Amino acid sequence: MTANTTNPTDTPDPTGTPHQTGTPHQTGTPGTQKTARTSTTDTTSTTSTTARTRKAGRTKGGKGKAPVPAFRHAVESREERTFLVRAGTAGGGRVRLSGYDLLTGPWYTPMTFFYRDTLDGAELRASLARTLRRYPPLAGRLTRDRDGGLSVLCNDAGVRFTEAVSSEPMREYGPGLRAEPVIGGLLREVSAFRVVDRDTPLLKIRLTQMRGGGSILGVTINHSLADGGNTLAFLESWSREHHGLASSEPSHDRDVMDALGRESADLATVASRAFIGVSRLRLLKTNLKVGLHELATVATRFEADELAAMKNAAQRQLAGEGSWVSTNDVLTAHIWQVLGELRGRPDEAAEWLGMIVSVQSRLGDALPAGYWGNCVSNSWTTTPAAALRERPLGRVAQDVRACLDANTAEKIRDEIAFLNSYRGAGVSRHVMSVRAPDVFETALSVNNWSQFPLYRIDLGGGKPFWYEFPDLPVPTVHIAPTPAEDGGRDVYLCLAREHAAVVRDPAWLERLHVHGRTGGGGVPEGK
Repeated sequence: MTANTTNPTDTPDPTGTPHQTGTPHQTGTPGTQKTARTSTTDTTSTTSTTARTRKAGRTKGGKGKAPVPAFRHAVESREERTFLVRAGTAGGGRVRLSGYDLLTGPWYTPMTFFYRDTLDGAELRASLARTLRRYPPLAGRLTRDRDGGLSVLCNDAGVRFTEAVSSEPMREYGPGLRAEPVIGGLLREVSAFRVVDRDTPLLKIRLTQMRGGGSILGVTINHSLADGGNTLAFLESWSREHHGLASSEPSHDRDVMDALGRESADLATVASRAFIGVSRLRLLKTNLKVGLHELATVATRFEADELAAMKNAAQRQLAGEGSWVSTNDVLTAHIWQVLGELRGRPDEAAEWLGMIVSVQSRLGDALPAGYWGNCVSNSWTTTPAAALRERPLGRVAQDVRACLDANTAEKIRDEIAFLNSYRGAGVSRHVMSVRAPDVFETALSVNNWSQFPLYRIDLGGGKPFWYEFPDLPVPTVHIAPTPAEDGGRDVYLCLAREHAAVVRDPAWLERLHVHGRTGGGGVPEGK
């Protein structure tokens, strides 16, 4: 899909907007009365649809106009009110972020959920205020440590909550019609360079009420606080709080993670580290290189029977070997092969696949079950371009499984020690992914969220019927469950713009879904 870089603008950031002090409001779960502070009359702005449409038509460089593609719909809103939601219990603590937290930098990650029924903004703010008592970092502010690291001041400075009204009806969003992200303007508004040591909220919520019913909920969280899985854990906790249900207490103690670091004496383990330390010049060159590329996202759905046929084909190729591959292993291998064919690189060129993996699952009981923060690493596997295109699907799936299994507890502990050493030396900002310098030419990352509860976030309007994944700055395959949670997968292919345009061609879509034509009976074993 063509990436749209011209989202409707958002209301001003709290750093530049006068807010009234919070006033008490009675809120609570059934049978109890609790007090939460929200600023209910902060700012109200009315913007004409014409003005917003004009801004939405600009291109990235601000010159000329670029219409929103037919498969991408821009959501317009007319009226906006901004609130500052607080827990009402400022503990004044300080959470020193871990090495994994520092890897992401203070960038923001958006998620967007679409509901057929209308959500109640006032009730959402009340339940959010109560939930923040378990998640004080989300209502805090980032500050720079003396050693160059980051900490969160848990001062209950507040979460920004914007409520907007749209003149448009809710549409049937899905793989065939993605929404212009309703929070995209907010992302541009809050640069990572305007977060640390400023009064900039680390969590921002945008609720858009659609004409005739239905709501769009945008959630933007600073990535230095939590990874995707833990962001969903927070949203689940908010959902349970909204319905008066109990939730487990998260752990925000980063010292627990840091204490697990232990440098490995095994050279192979050291060589498999997912991250490297680089000079300031190399870091600058890599970041500039990332900014020069334009990416776009194509969303496509793999039905459950299509995945079953795909896995059957791979398992037949591995019959008698006693090896096991999962459905996601096979799907990842298939996508890697198809995109390898599409890119058509020289036979001897190295193709790299990066797998984003959970640190918590590798460390087991060594890390508390409720640990809340960034808990992901990655590992890489490589093969010549010709071999990727020509090898049987089952063999490539074996490579994917081996890549995942390489993330042992020893590797993770060594990685933690490595990241701790750079933070201790005051150069944590000089650490980056080992494949970052050539990620656009040779590499593809896979982020598998198929087991995440994306379609169980009920905030009073039932479950969402669609979840929107944002365009990313690097080539990535994002795997998610379908709204029906029926064993299918919605796959978001974030690719170089020219490759995204090609993969939408019917011939390439047919190649991508070749297993869907078999009716569950499989495909020729050679592929």
